[in-house]
Amino acid sequence: MKAVRIHRFGGPEVLTYEDAPRPQIASDELLVRVHGAGVNPVDWKIREGRLQQFLQHKLPLILGWDFSGVVEEVGSAVEGFKVGDEVYARPDIRRDGAYAEFIAVRAREVALKPKTLDHIHAAAVPLASITAWDALIKTARLEAGQRVLIHAAAGGVGHFAVQFARWRGAYVIGTASAANHDLVRELGANEMIDYRAERFEEKVKDVDVVFDTVGGDVQRRSWGVLKKGGMLVSIVDRPSEKTAEEYGVRAAYVFIEPDAEVLKQVAELIDAGVVKPVVENIFALSEARRAHELSQSGHVRGKIVLRVA
Repeated sequence: MKAVRIHRFGGPEVLTYEDAPRPQIASDELLVRVHGAGVNPVDWKIREGRLQQFLQHKLPLILGWDFSGVVEEVGSAVEGFKVGDEVYARPDIRRDGAYAEFIAVRAREVALKPKTLDHIHAAAVPLASITAWDALIKTARLEAGQRVLIHAAAGGVGHFAVQFARWRGAYVIGTASAANHDLVRELGANEMIDYRAERFEEKVKDVDVVFDTVGGDVQRRSWGVLKKGGMLVSIVDRPSEKTAEEYGVRAAYVFIEPDAEVLKQVAELIDAGVVKPVVENIFALSEARRAHELSQSGHVRGKIVLRVA
């Protein structure tokens, strides 16, 4: 099969489009013909070797843990799936990923893709939607009437977070460049802040939840906008428990695992017209290097997807 692999850690130039062995499946796995593979920041962080101490990948490695495709083969112990099923998943990040024509994936990590989406748009959903769901719904337990500040609200994770928060009945405040304000308002934001022209901490106060998708200085400036007992939840930098205690708030860090149950619920919301993915850029599998360069620019609206099949 064709795949994009890395044989060493480094910059975008280490991504190699080449022939690779077609994976063999175990009894509890599915072989899926990949139609679309989402591109996410974790892909290039792994490519650079930043997470190697934690994940201990063996090289060569196929990147990409966000996909939609069609079941090609079903393991002998698998129930509930058949050849021809259209599925999507955020598979185990410790294994070979989906920048390839085929992927072997544990059946328990897979869900039927939303019926109303094509594979390209379905491939944009799993990783970002599970991340936003885990942060806002499982961890922060966001409720109707609460106020939430979502940083980088037009980004891959942010644009799902806005829609989930709106669905929960929260008052949604987003940060984004002015060019993306209309999009984020359309997705459900009540209030927008142009992070390039305004200091969010001067515009916002007494929020119940801050969803930090940026880290660094943005996280440091976010503590003061929370009400007492509020929560800062981050997916980039682990927030300080000591700082949280000083401000009288709570802190949490989220690193997701595969979650087919969440994907089933997200598919229902998508098919009901409540949630939609935004796909701004589509590249061929062979153009993975360009996709990584764009992702690393930090100015992506919605999601980047590789067209595989």
